[in-house]
Amino acid sequence: MSFGADISGEAAPVHVPSATRRVPRVLAIAGSDPSGGAGIQADLKSIAAHGGYGMAAITALTAQNTRGVSGVHVPPADFIAAQLAAVSDDIAVDAVKIGMLGDAEVITAVRSWLEKVRPGVVVLDPVMVATSGDRLLQESAEGALRALLPLADLITPNLAELSMLLGEQEAATWSEALEQGKRLSAETGATVLVKGGHLEDAECPDALVNPGGALSADVVVVEGQRVGTRNSHGTGCSLSAAMATVQARLGDWEQALRTVKPWLEGALRASEQLEVGHGNGPIHHFHHLPPADRTADGSFAALLQAESAADLTAIYGLDFIRGLSEGTLPENQFAYYLAQDAIYLNGYSRVLARASALAPTEAEQLFWARSSQQCLEVESELHRNWLSTRTVPGDLGPVTKAYVDHLVAASASGSYGVLVAAALPCFWLYAEVGQTLHTGFLAAGAPERHPYAEWLRTYADEGFAAATRQAIAITDAAGRKASGAERGEMLTAFRHSCRFEVEFFDAPRRYS
Repeated sequence: MSFGADISGEAAPVHVPSATRRVPRVLAIAGSDPSGGAGIQADLKSIAAHGGYGMAAITALTAQNTRGVSGVHVPPADFIAAQLAAVSDDIAVDAVKIGMLGDAEVITAVRSWLEKVRPGVVVLDPVMVATSGDRLLQESAEGALRALLPLADLITPNLAELSMLLGEQEAATWSEALEQGKRLSAETGATVLVKGGHLEDAECPDALVNPGGALSADVVVVEGQRVGTRNSHGTGCSLSAAMATVQARLGDWEQALRTVKPWLEGALRASEQLEVGHGNGPIHHFHHLPPADRTADGSFAALLQAESAADLTAIYGLDFIRGLSEGTLPENQFAYYLAQDAIYLNGYSRVLARASALAPTEAEQLFWARSSQQCLEVESELHRNWLSTRTVPGDLGPVTKAYVDHLVAASASGSYGVLVAAALPCFWLYAEVGQTLHTGFLAAGAPERHPYAEWLRTYADEGFAAATRQAIAITDAAGRKASGAERGEMLTAFRHSCRFEVEFFDAPRRYS
């Protein structure tokens, strides 16, 4: 939430890159996977899933399936160069995703084209080893690939590829992986996406490691949950293509990752629905798009509820929630939470006011306007009363900033559906968690000596429960009326906010 000094005044104008106002044109330069789960096929699905127009230059033909790679054929480099020229001579390319390149001659052809065309966004996924363990890059081409890295804006190696590019042992821990990412970023001048998917931890973080100078932080970590599935075929291809597409729209790598990561987690969770192959199956790229016949009342809300289930489970597992329920939460963590919530609600009220301005009916305009007012008059007043008797840091926290930045970006999209979907988790998840906490509080006899008794009682407010039901109904109606592409954007915005709700409840433990 970077409202800064504008928190108490008018919201600062939001700059929207021109690419956000049209469909990004994204060129994938990669090998073909005839089974459809990786390579060019996965790239084009990822680009489409994020609202881009996908194009393809095929650098290699593979014989592969979910069990492994049995053959690779690399076309002549001059024919690959002809594919690239045919595209860029006719079509303005907003972003490029580079995957499997095969040999040194192909890499040289791609490098020459990049130096000539200079696309605005270049994401390089240094495909060297497949998920199955099969080698996809000739050893003689490794030097040429390393020389290509400085032309990329973002490099997305897996841990094995990261170590190969540096000539080091593969990282065994997250801290070792981050250090290797820093070294590769320093050597290439590119941002490196360090991925935790191949580690054994329950958590599955990703990190953007920046070369420094242009950004205030060298490392931005985005937390995530590991998804228990063997269907990871094409995960790296899909992630890098999605990052290229979203970056072309948003112009911010952190926001791109915070948009793509929950989509990818959902694609992994939904992969079992596809029932493709007998090995490492593909992810479900279009899991976020409901079937066209889902027009009945509540159908889109049911889809949203399913999407939020994992995040609700994560919230209930947090030390903050457990301590709040039991009354053992340290007061400094509760104070941090309230202070950040007061800041958040100030920004959130402006987002709801924007929803009121975009609402298509008078009833919805009134609902969002009243909700915006309540953020300031009721919720914030309770915070100020509690906080006024204690000394707590009032600085803007990183999670609060990121959450409201996301909501402001949704409000700037121009889509009423995307905005209300982004705003909904603050109603829905908060109400669900609050009801659970309040029920547990009553079951324990509502002890008066519970340090947070007053706060827990506020969760029983029927007015807020009714408002939550209305917000769900409004979002459901907007989702059912939206086009397929807009529904996809609504689901992405909703998932992103759900993840921020988890991080917001966990922030006091990390930052207080």
